[in-house]
Amino acid sequence: MIQFDQDICGNLDAALSREWLETNGLGGFASSTIAGLNTRRYHALLVAATKPPVGRIITLSKIEEALIIDGRRYELSANQYKGIIQPQGYKYQTGFRLDPFPIFTYEIEGIIIEKSIFMPHAENTTVIQYDFKVQSPKSKEEADEHAFIPHPSAFILSLRPLVAFRDYHSLTHENGAINSRLEIEDRQVTIQPYADLPALNFAHAGGELDTASFWYRSFEYKEERERGFDFTEDLFSPFALNFDLNGRTSVGVIASTEKRDANQADALRQAEIERRQKVIHLATNADDKFTSALAAAADQFIVARSEKKTVIAGYHWFSDWGRDTMIALPGLTLTTNRAEIARSILSEFSLHVDRGMLPNRFPDAGEEPEYNTVDATLWFFEAARAYLEQTGDEEFVRRELYNVLVDIIYWHVKGTRYNIHADQQGLLYSGEEGVQLTWMDAKVGDWVVTPRRGLAVEIQALWYNALSVMEALAERFHDRERQYLYALRAESARLAFNKIFWNEEAGCLYDCIDGEKRDASMRPNQIFAVSLKHSMLSEEKSRRVVEAVQRELLTPYGLRSLASNDPQYRAHYTGDSLSRDGAYHQGTVWAWLIGPFITAYLKVNNRSAESREQALRWLQNFRKHLSEAGLGQVSEIFDADEPHTPRGCIAQAWSVAEILRAMKEIDSDH
Repeated sequence: MIQFDQDICGNLDAALSREWLETNGLGGFASSTIAGLNTRRYHALLVAATKPPVGRIITLSKIEEALIIDGRRYELSANQYKGIIQPQGYKYQTGFRLDPFPIFTYEIEGIIIEKSIFMPHAENTTVIQYDFKVQSPKSKEEADEHAFIPHPSAFILSLRPLVAFRDYHSLTHENGAINSRLEIEDRQVTIQPYADLPALNFAHAGGELDTASFWYRSFEYKEERERGFDFTEDLFSPFALNFDLNGRTSVGVIASTEKRDANQADALRQAEIERRQKVIHLATNADDKFTSALAAAADQFIVARSEKKTVIAGYHWFSDWGRDTMIALPGLTLTTNRAEIARSILSEFSLHVDRGMLPNRFPDAGEEPEYNTVDATLWFFEAARAYLEQTGDEEFVRRELYNVLVDIIYWHVKGTRYNIHADQQGLLYSGEEGVQLTWMDAKVGDWVVTPRRGLAVEIQALWYNALSVMEALAERFHDRERQYLYALRAESARLAFNKIFWNEEAGCLYDCIDGEKRDASMRPNQIFAVSLKHSMLSEEKSRRVVEAVQRELLTPYGLRSLASNDPQYRAHYTGDSLSRDGAYHQGTVWAWLIGPFITAYLKVNNRSAESREQALRWLQNFRKHLSEAGLGQVSEIFDADEPHTPRGCIAQAWSVAEILRAMKEIDSDH
């Protein structure tokens, strides 16, 4: 359980730097700060995935809440307008906890209000519940002061929904096209502001309906302004619900794209608690609080695509990316003992292989997938290998994956999109002018920040690993001719790699080679030449690579993307899009890289007790981080320089996955 007292909740700067996240297994989510003040265009109580896991629409942005006691109105909400926070409900907030979902505590005139927010699994639904109790007096002398007995007409909770109905990347502004008509049934109110978007249903526990509707204008989103984006929005309020709290201890609202019954709230809550507990209990070492938190975090990225599963790369703004999915798969599914999900993901992505390539990403609007990646496809081999190693499920790999993998190798040897092909040396060339194909893929307009065209070091490591995986599979499936061919190609790649990639002067590997150009930039990409299951390097060279990476790139939160002594080094990931993308892979720390680094470190140190203890100490740095930024989650990136402020997505799949995978590897006996 993550929790904060009034010192944090009442400190707006501290409260706004901490964000909560609820997800629904469809790609939809709810999220905001612990003060309930939305600082991003992505903050909302219900972001519905209309084409799971994409087609995400912000329906319910927030609810304006007020407690009315004997005519005195206390606003619980908080909003940023130009130059002012209004209202300032955070001043009544005495606590926040994640247990297992967001719970906000307020105290007003001796009344304690607990608000909880959760999303049931596999529904575009958010349940908001309010529980009330009178604070017990501390002594007999205080009894009169705290023995508040609500009068039937004097104790009211007023809830006024604010809706946006927009793509989650966009912003809403006041317009005359909105349809404010309400469909009113018993304890159910429905609104469909625009004909081409889904209706939003509010099931409520007997509130009195106030049908007055109007626009709230000029909300400001602090994070969007700092990121150089448009940051003002208008929101529409179609009605209000007023609940007489006399004789009640709890009321609630269910906001959903389907019609629900407010009386189901408690059952939905209990079912979701039990589902999450099961996920945690399945995970290895789930009795450890850190592992339990990471297992719960991992579950938030696993979502539906058609009848199968995929992985959301990060919240709030990423969809499912091939590269991120394949890298994250072992940590999110295999280390948490959810092999059936790993199998579903592998099966789903195998259906989208085209010309020997795995999709880079599936667009948010659900259009055809994009294939502008060289490494996602190669990570597919490693994910399949890890799945087979853990499960022994030969039948699935042979039936659904082997022929797809054979076809991928064929296309890579022959040549496919973006000039991806095996060169005469047996190494894998990739790249064209204006295209970014590796994981270092920042691009601003026509500017590819780190083009890395030619022979990128991690691509060669992945290519050799893929050939070796195929050699082993061919042997396993008695495909002798292909086994021999894959072995020849792997050996050819190994010899060429060792001949041209070793930088003796620096004692490590070149980052990228294109003809006679050798890029000696000190980057983390070379760590994969050691960490992958099948390595082309000798023990001595592997050790020197790990030592160089540790010396130049290791931080408490992962590896820098560029050494600090490089002229292109950028210490901070801040500013507008141009500034941020220019720093994205030019020093910025990536949390996910701690996983392959630890694997490589353990390998070159023969998994000694001392190396395992040291690796565990490195991972413990993330314990504190779970209470920063995205609560219970691991951020995408961190500033390159101290204090390594978390940046980017508040929750990143491969960050969580690689920490989980590395922890299991440390605990493993082999």
